[in-house]
Amino acid sequence: MRAQFVLSEIGVGLRRNLTMTFAVIVSVALSLALFGGSLLMSDQVSTMKGYWYDKVNVSIFLCNKHDADSDVNCAKGAVTQDQKNQIQHDLRAMPVVEKVSYESQDEAYKHYKEQFGNSPLASSLTPDQMQESYRIKLKDPQKYQVIASAFNGRPGVQSVQDQKGILDNLFQLLNLMNRGALGVMAMMLIVALLLIVNTVRVSAFSRRRETGIMRLVGASGFYIQAPFIAEAAVAGLIGGGLACVALVVGRYFTIDHGMDLSHKLTLINFVGWDAVLTKLPLILATSVLMPSLAAFFALRKYLKV
Repeated sequence: MRAQFVLSEIGVGLRRNLTMTFAVIVSVALSLALFGGSLLMSDQVSTMKGYWYDKVNVSIFLCNKHDADSDVNCAKGAVTQDQKNQIQHDLRAMPVVEKVSYESQDEAYKHYKEQFGNSPLASSLTPDQMQESYRIKLKDPQKYQVIASAFNGRPGVQSVQDQKGILDNLFQLLNLMNRGALGVMAMMLIVALLLIVNTVRVSAFSRRRETGIMRLVGASGFYIQAPFIAEAAVAGLIGGGLACVALVVGRYFTIDHGMDLSHKLTLINFVGWDAVLTKLPLILATSVLMPSLAAFFALRKYLKV
């Protein structure tokens, strides 16, 4: 097969269906940009889970004298020293516990003032109104229920709170957004495939005389099909290249510069450039294979070779 012939046929096909080719490029670029963005979002959620789940604590809040009238769990009064000693002893004996730290009322008051010093409520609070607590770091954050079942309802314990529950709500929202992006990507992908099929059909119809002559002189099926498949692959590759550019530019201007989220949101451990660069070959490979396969199956039906 002469490469010059194939290249000339590709150029002719792209020029004859310029509008549809442009639509294919745009739809492939958008769908694959969303695909790459969804992969990066999944990596980001996994990175954040690993980072934050490693830092979450389970907090056991102890009863104070002000809780006796307002909380049924503290109906027997403030926690006693014996109860605190027993709680601490039991915590340190549990195999799921990695570290136990105690926060006094004065320390809790100091931390509250540091975080909410400008709140109107802060001026009316006193240290004796704050709750003592034990902060427990677990070897496995998933084992929160072991602590909750062991200490909920125990004398002197007002409540057991798991910070992981707060993070779970955030991650559920992020996963929902990611699934939404995947849904949009799937619809764009279907649109791109339909456009590719229609483009190949129009191109095959406009060159039916040439292909008929090629069949009469004994040209092989692959020889006739190759220019059409190559046209779709070239259009897809251009779209894939644009999708890669969109991911790189988006990462650069949202995280590193422009919005500069890496400095504004220091509590978030953003995915690095290595995560972006590893997605680009997959996007480019998909941008070539997807249109090529779509064109191949379209030609089997609409181009009798």
